[in-house]
Amino acid sequence: MKKLLILAILALVPLTLAAQADKADVRRGNRKFARDKFKEAEINYLKATLKDSTSVPAQYNLASSLYRQEDWDGAAGALEKVQSDDPRVWFNKGDAALQKKDYKAAVDAFRQALLQTPDDMDAKENYIYAKLMLEDQQQGGGGGSDQNQDQNQDQNQDQQQDRQNQDQNQDNQDKQDQQQQQQQAEAQMTPQQAQQLLRAVQAKEKATQEKVEKEKAEALKSRQKEKNW
Repeated sequence: MKKLLILAILALVPLTLAAQADKADVRRGNRKFARDKFKEAEINYLKATLKDSTSVPAQYNLASSLYRQEDWDGAAGALEKVQSDDPRVWFNKGDAALQKKDYKAAVDAFRQALLQTPDDMDAKENYIYAKLMLEDQQQGGGGGSDQNQDQNQDQNQDQQQDRQNQDQNQDNQDKQDQQQQQQQAEAQMTPQQAQQLLRAVQAKEKATQEKVEKEKAEALKSRQKEKNW
């Protein structure tokens, strides 16, 4: 299944409006945010939320700074505290949910964003992407189920190891059966048959030894010719 590209993330721009109680801390956080000092910005936004826990800019911008630090859970938690239906809030909720592979939450959030801004192409494409990933996940597919992939890989490796063990056990059993058959055959031989078998084996060994000696002699002779030449 072809995956769509996740486009622009609106969590990049912090809100600038602030209530009087937290305005100074939010402004400080915004200046740090603009210089990519996201951890320092987070501290300023946290101070603002302590002064006014209902401050939309403080909570929203706190989520933005956490998102930039790839703290997806923290960003999602901060966005849940934002008391606003601003489509940017819903969009960012969807983005955070995508990062966590919570595709159901992502679909719901992008749907809410689209209800308010139907022409937002970023929200629309992210909504389609999240919906496809959710369907794939529900059908047991690989898109967004890394744990299932790891489990399947481990299971395949275990099955392959089991087959190898079974083959090895079968080979050992075949060797044991062959040895037993040979022992039984030898036990049933008459002394004359045993003597004939022994002479046959000795003759074969002698022929093999003569062949080896002949090959060695020819090889030595060949090397001597090459050296003299």
